[in-house]
Formats: sequence, C-alpha cells, structure tokens
Amino acid sequence: MVLNDPVLVHWMDWDLLVRLGVAAILGLALGLDRELRGHAAGMRTHGLICFAAAAMTVSVISLFGQLEGERMDPLRVYEATGAFIGIIGAGLIVFSKGEVKNLTTAAHLWLAAVVGIACGAAQWPLVVIAAVISVVMLTLLGLVERRWFPDEDAGR
Repeated sequence: MVLNDPVLVHWMDWDLLVRLGVAAILGLALGLDRELRGHAAGMRTHGLICFAAAAMTVSVISLFGQLEGERMDPLRVYEATGAFIGIIGAGLIVFSKGEVKNLTTAAHLWLAAVVGIACGAAQWPLVVIAAVISVVMLTLLGLVERRWFPDEDAGR
C-alpha cells in the first residue's frame, strides 16, 4: 500500500490553527441562537459540524496537493457533507399536529457545514459574509417574526 507522506506535529502552523479555530468558534456562535431557544441542535452540534467540515476540507486540500491531483476530486467534500447534513437534518425535522418543526435548525446546520468548508479552504470573505448574514437572519428576523407573525412559529 502506498501512503502519502505524514505531516509531522512540529510542522503545524498558524494557518491551520486559524482555519480550524475560526470554524469551531463560528460554529459555536451560529448554534447559540438555537441553544438559547432550546432547539434540538444547539451550540455543540453546530460547532462540531462546522469544525468537522473545516477539518475535512483542510485534509482534502492537503491530500490533493500531496497527490498532485491524481485520482482525486476535492469537490466530493461538498457531496459528502451535503449527504451527511441531509441525514442529520431529516432526523431533526418533525411533522406533528399539522406543524413542521426544526426546519430552520436543519437548514442552519447545513449553513454551519458550508461555513466550515469555507474556513477549511481559507475563503475568509465568504466566511465573514455567511456568518454575519446567518446571524442577522436568525436573530433579527426571528424577532420580527415573533412580533408580527406570532402564530407562524411552526418552522423553528
């Protein structure tokens, strides 16, 4: 069996720590709204998904470089992440008494995975824009919905 060269611990650099650290912190921050509202997937779930997506992306980018692009398609990270988040999201969404519950949380987990992939790829403008817009959508629009549409709280 032919293996890639190992990456030794003393070769760990700040770029790697920043990519994974930012993903973990943003994942926790993205899950804060869900945690405060008592939903099934809170800070830990969002943090783990965002961090795992970043770690997977860093690994795939590194392997792609080490293997010089042979026998490898790095875009499969998106496919695998999408399938995995789809399974988790499907498990979260509940139809009960004529109402759909946890739909927003499932969609937000998918966003946390995308933010994690962007952190792993060091696409910092995308990371900032996605994180800011998602926080605005969850917090500010959540307040607007509760104030002006109090009976339509089924999708959360």
